[in-house]
Amino acid sequence: MEKQVSPLTPFENKPPKLSKSKSVAAGIPGVLASLKHSYKNNILSSVYNLSKINRFRGFDCPGCAWPDPDDHRSRFEFCENGAKAVADERTSKKANPKFFSNWSIHELSKKSDHWLNSQGRITNPMVLKPGESHYQPVSWDDAFKIIANEIYQLENPDDCIFYTSGRTSNEAAFLWQLLARWYGTNNLPDCSNMCHESSGVALNESIGIGKGTVKLEDFNKSELIMVIGQNPGTNHPRMLSALSEAKKFGSSIISINPLMETGMIKFKHPQKPLDIIGNGQNISDEHVSIKINGDMALFRGFSKVIVDNNSQNVDFIKNFTNGYEEFLDLVNSTTWEDIVKHSGISKDEIIRLGNIISKSKSTIVCWAMGITQHKNSVDTIQEIVNFQLLGGHVGRDGAGICPVRGHSNVQGDRTVGINHKPSKSFLESLSKNLGIVPPTNNGVDTVGAVKLMSSKSNTIFLSMGGNFASAMSDTLVTSKALSNCKLSVMISTKINRSHLITGNTSLILPCLGRTEKDVTAYGNQFVSVENSMGVVHSSEGHSKPPSKSLKSEVDIVCSIAIELEKLISKPPINWLKLSHNYDYIRNLIEKCLPDFKNYNKRVREKGGFYLPNPPRDNRIFNTKSGKAEFKSNAISSIMSYEDKFTMMTIRSHDQYNTTIYGLNDRYRGISNGRRIIFMNSNDMKKMNLEKNDLVNITSHYFNRKITANKWFVVPYDIPQGNVATYFPESNVLIPLDSVADRSNTPTSKSITVSIDSI
Repeated sequence: MEKQVSPLTPFENKPPKLSKSKSVAAGIPGVLASLKHSYKNNILSSVYNLSKINRFRGFDCPGCAWPDPDDHRSRFEFCENGAKAVADERTSKKANPKFFSNWSIHELSKKSDHWLNSQGRITNPMVLKPGESHYQPVSWDDAFKIIANEIYQLENPDDCIFYTSGRTSNEAAFLWQLLARWYGTNNLPDCSNMCHESSGVALNESIGIGKGTVKLEDFNKSELIMVIGQNPGTNHPRMLSALSEAKKFGSSIISINPLMETGMIKFKHPQKPLDIIGNGQNISDEHVSIKINGDMALFRGFSKVIVDNNSQNVDFIKNFTNGYEEFLDLVNSTTWEDIVKHSGISKDEIIRLGNIISKSKSTIVCWAMGITQHKNSVDTIQEIVNFQLLGGHVGRDGAGICPVRGHSNVQGDRTVGINHKPSKSFLESLSKNLGIVPPTNNGVDTVGAVKLMSSKSNTIFLSMGGNFASAMSDTLVTSKALSNCKLSVMISTKINRSHLITGNTSLILPCLGRTEKDVTAYGNQFVSVENSMGVVHSSEGHSKPPSKSLKSEVDIVCSIAIELEKLISKPPINWLKLSHNYDYIRNLIEKCLPDFKNYNKRVREKGGFYLPNPPRDNRIFNTKSGKAEFKSNAISSIMSYEDKFTMMTIRSHDQYNTTIYGLNDRYRGISNGRRIIFMNSNDMKKMNLEKNDLVNITSHYFNRKITANKWFVVPYDIPQGNVATYFPESNVLIPLDSVADRSNTPTSKSITVSIDSI
């Protein structure tokens, strides 16, 4: 039977139901949505785990990387996203061997992502053999032998790819990169390559560290918080609590986004009765409906106002920065005509806001993927940093730079070595402390991985979590590349589309979830994670796993290594010892990474510990000049043309990354649909389109065109010339070569498209 399947999500036959957008986030509807999702899955187990989520000695929420308070935990330290993630993981449904015997991968490919996710937890290791149409059970021992034998037969270690999802713990991630480098490759792409890679590149060049410079406590000490290219109400709901508290302490908030998201209007704290029954806390004092990718020009305009008002922090600039004079010349020479053209915001409005902003003595700027996924993302982030440097808003209370990460440990994975471009010092440390000879050449990132798999038929793709086929840009090209592999291995908890787009041989290895007990010969084990603000803390599951056949990620990595060690001659590492007692892994991390001094002791303390952050802690900048760098880049943006639009991808309220919990987007007034294109009503009139009309969308990148058929038109408050579609369905429209300069991140937020009526 033919194994090849389509990677695209199926068409939707009925239009979505439309209602008025909500004006208040969370509150009773958020509580009810959480309870409904828990009830559908396993309410008793979900309720039990919600009492353990984000608590001291509990488990870290897999929902996002927003930090917990340093010195206390409330009884309900979670949000709607977290409740959904826990209920989803604790579902009573099981995708067992009988399920896989009933469904071929061709049949499964016709199902929606929502349906696939709702089939429950994978209970046993499964193998799809060459030419077969159904996955079959395989023993763990045989699965590890298949992987080791296939890796052993590779002619070049760089034909093996070790992908990582941001939900992976520090311990598993460190071993994953160790396995890759012990074997001989730096091919360690990860989900950061698709989202915040631009932040890391920009910040390393500007301030000497690829992380933010604020703590959670800074929000209540700030005078102004700017939230740019971000939808906290859906993607980081607990951030709304922090913004709400900051408002009560006197901070002002400005939202900058092509869409006015509900969470940035009003927020009802679901765990505070007076908030629920009241009108809710106003969040944004101002909203700037910027055109897609107009942020760089807008912040140049703000800097121009600060300079014109002589509001710079002269002492900070003199003592802690480099490149100011060049940047000052650039600001003065930038015309208002160019700023208005690229931003889509009038001069008067920018000056009005700039006058307000320039008075703030402590400003925090937050951003997410609305900033990081453009061709000029690195330049844009550096423009934001320039703006902060002008006011001296780095390295003092209530001020700083705050990239808001998505995955719950995506920052920690990078800290412990998941990096396709490792530093020389880290490689030398691995060699010194473990006796291995790690490769020194750069590995591939996610775009490079697709190109490598496309160009060779003898590659292996190993995935530690995630859903690469759906998450990656250019869905058809990515899927063809995965299908070109001789072996694909997915370490997963639930079914996703990447299990259907397979190599010649494919393995699914089911692992423990974040909520579940991890018991070894040395007793209960815990892992650790790092949140968005650099706090490393423990995470320990308390629930019984849904199947006795599940293994921890740590056990899976060590077992692959043990089997591979039988076939290749490499410096010995006691993988078995590491798999039994995670303290030994943390001891190795401490040896290789000085910032983790006394790791095992400090991670057991309530709330964990902060990693050093020189710009935040001491205004020390590990750049070439030893100072924070003003970066002088010409302003740019993607421009809309008369017959074309600029498209960005967004998420619905009923999803987390590629995991689709349901078909509703409550805050935006959408029910029962995802194959949607949001359009300005004036643009619809020009094209003679009515709501729920069907259209085809074609992306344009140089001479390449990609068409995706049958999208329902939904009128929405979005700038003219701009449209929005849901991720991951519209990833098919994002060309593989359309990437951010210097970070190579897919440009998921700025794609030129044309729209044709059906």
